Amino acid sequence: MTSSRTFSDSIVVAASPEAVWDVVSDVTRTGEWSPVCRACWWDEGDGPRVGAHFTGRNETPDRTWETRSEVVVADPGRAFGWAVNDRRVFWAYTIEPVDGGSRLTESWEFTPRGQEFVTEKFGPAGVELREQMAREGIPVTLAAIKAVVERG
Repeated sequence: MTSSRTFSDSIVVAASPEAVWDVVSDVTRTGEWSPVCRACWWDEGDGPRVGAHFTGRNETPDRTWETRSEVVVADPGRAFGWAVNDRRVFWAYTIEPVDGGSRLTESWEFTPRGQEFVTEKFGPAGVELREQMAREGIPVTLAAIKAVVERG
């Protein structure tokens, strides 16, 4: 495990970059679109700024777990990203203006450190499962965010 595993996908949303950012940076709404993360809340009443922390509750058919994340990018109208559990995984949304609205890209990076942690805890199959979950979940998440934003 010498390199990060990554994946990203994009969708066009019929809304301004600022409107898209307002939704994706509100982690308390994550349960509306994520197939795994059912709820998030800001720690100590924080908000979408670099250095802020939030906790997420994830659920799959076989387990439920919580993660603690730190916001590492908070550029209104452009990007929102966070590092999970001491920088083992990075997630980010980038937003670009395009004809008809905004291109929203969701990116995932599973660091070598994160892969080592998961391998120790769940074996090599755990790493493959995390990658499969990202590859299958990101397009589902993007389509759900598009629906939420366009509904208003």
